[in-house]
Amino acid sequence: LFCMCAFIALLLCAVILTLRKILKVMSQDRKKSTAVIPPGSHAFPVIGETLQFMLSANSDKGFYEFVRTRRIKYGSCFRTSLFGETHVFLSTTESARTVLNNESGMFTKRYIKSIAELVGDRSLLCASQHHHKLLRSRLINLFSKRSTALIVRHFDELVMDALSGWEHRGTVVLLTDLLQITFKAMCKMLISLEDEEELGSLQKDVGFVYEAMLAFPLNLPWTRFHKGIMARGRVMEMLGKIISERRNEKNSHHEDFLQQLLAVDNDSSSSSSDHSTKLTDAEIKDNILTMIIAGQDTTASALTWMVKYLGENQKVLDVLTEEQSQIAKSDKPFLLLEDLSEMPYASKMVKESLRMASVVPWFPRLVLQDCEIEGFKIKKGWNINIDARSIHLDP
Repeated sequence: LFCMCAFIALLLCAVILTLRKILKVMSQDRKKSTAVIPPGSHAFPVIGETLQFMLSANSDKGFYEFVRTRRIKYGSCFRTSLFGETHVFLSTTESARTVLNNESGMFTKRYIKSIAELVGDRSLLCASQHHHKLLRSRLINLFSKRSTALIVRHFDELVMDALSGWEHRGTVVLLTDLLQITFKAMCKMLISLEDEEELGSLQKDVGFVYEAMLAFPLNLPWTRFHKGIMARGRVMEMLGKIISERRNEKNSHHEDFLQQLLAVDNDSSSSSSDHSTKLTDAEIKDNILTMIIAGQDTTASALTWMVKYLGENQKVLDVLTEEQSQIAKSDKPFLLLEDLSEMPYASKMVKESLRMASVVPWFPRLVLQDCEIEGFKIKKGWNINIDARSIHLDP
């Protein structure tokens, strides 16, 4: 009888434990079932909505129109398929914090295939999370106070030169002229390139690369993507020659980004420090190209929007003019770094213009593991895009 009672007790315990496990699994399933896949459309197999995206990119309204219309249709979180991959767009501050904070390591940087192949997989834009930290630590230290001061002066010289030429022109296409100014400024800052013929050749090739960044990644002779890839090859060859010449110079007089980077690498080579932190020539070339593109186009676009907004806000323009007039009373031929601290109103105007214009419309990330964001199920391998423009314009 005792054995029978003991057996029944054990059986009941086993049943209870089994039921608890079943209930726990069912509870987890119910919790999981509350999260749904974001609304949206994959349109056609494989290509998804790539054609619609490309049509928007080549229209007068630009590629952001593709995002805007779908956000209106589906809400603050929607999915689509671009270039054979699932993309999710998020447009709330809460979701942006979740993704960009990335304390759990669930996300890493990821750009669409065409951009990654054109700027290079060693670029800051495309490097893995660990490699990105290494690159960033090496590159950010190069922007010293002295380097920034040289940038301010050189940029002011270029602007003054351009303005003197505008006096004799009936019409000025602002963005075109600003692209010239910012390109020359970036090339001077990065590689001390000032020869007009070489600048023209490089700008043409960088233009081909930039135009191909949102093209369909089809590498055939007649495609825009192919032209961009070929142009990238020529840019890499040119930068390689410059780097080789610098390495062979015993006493370089250059004061630029490249020279500082090579000097740091030489110091690390002669010391007992970890040589794994030394950047290769390929890494240097990829990141110089990245910074030329980023510095030229985003800066020129931002300045163009600022001029537009100032033209529409006379009161703001009057206050800004008065602030600049006070600085202009100085007998200094060009602006200095310390002059920027005397422009509090200009600083606010720049920040507000960047908020309104959002020259970088979204921030892409790759999902490293399944997760939930604001009640939506996000799967490993998907691409997350933080819709910065929508967030900046959200009242």
